[in-house]
Amino acid sequence: MRAVLILLVLISPGVMAERHGEVRLHDGEQQAYLGDSNQWVSIPEFWAYYVATESRGIAWGSGVEYPPYNDVNELDTFQVQLESGPCLMEFFHSRWRRAQDVRRWDPAFNDYGGCPHVFD
Repeated sequence: MRAVLILLVLISPGVMAERHGEVRLHDGEQQAYLGDSNQWVSIPEFWAYYVATESRGIAWGSGVEYPPYNDVNELDTFQVQLESGPCLMEFFHSRWRRAQDVRRWDPAFNDYGGCPHVFD
């Protein structure tokens, strides 16, 4: 009986560890969990970390116009700047996609900044 109780405590939702790319709302601001450093950071900081350390393509910086199609390659990144805010994009299977759609972080990334409007 005691072993069952211990197991239940270990798998209860309040005890589970954070997951890399998980999003939470803290003091009215969305934050993403950065697994390598075990800390919560802003979403732009999370994106910057991804581009600098995990991305395997060229980082095209940020702007309102995408890089020329013929110059980009698989897994290149670009932070598009819309009136509603930024959104990190990744070139995947011959087109620009939201990085979250490629990496499968928390779906809340798709609601941040300009991400809900990149395909409008």
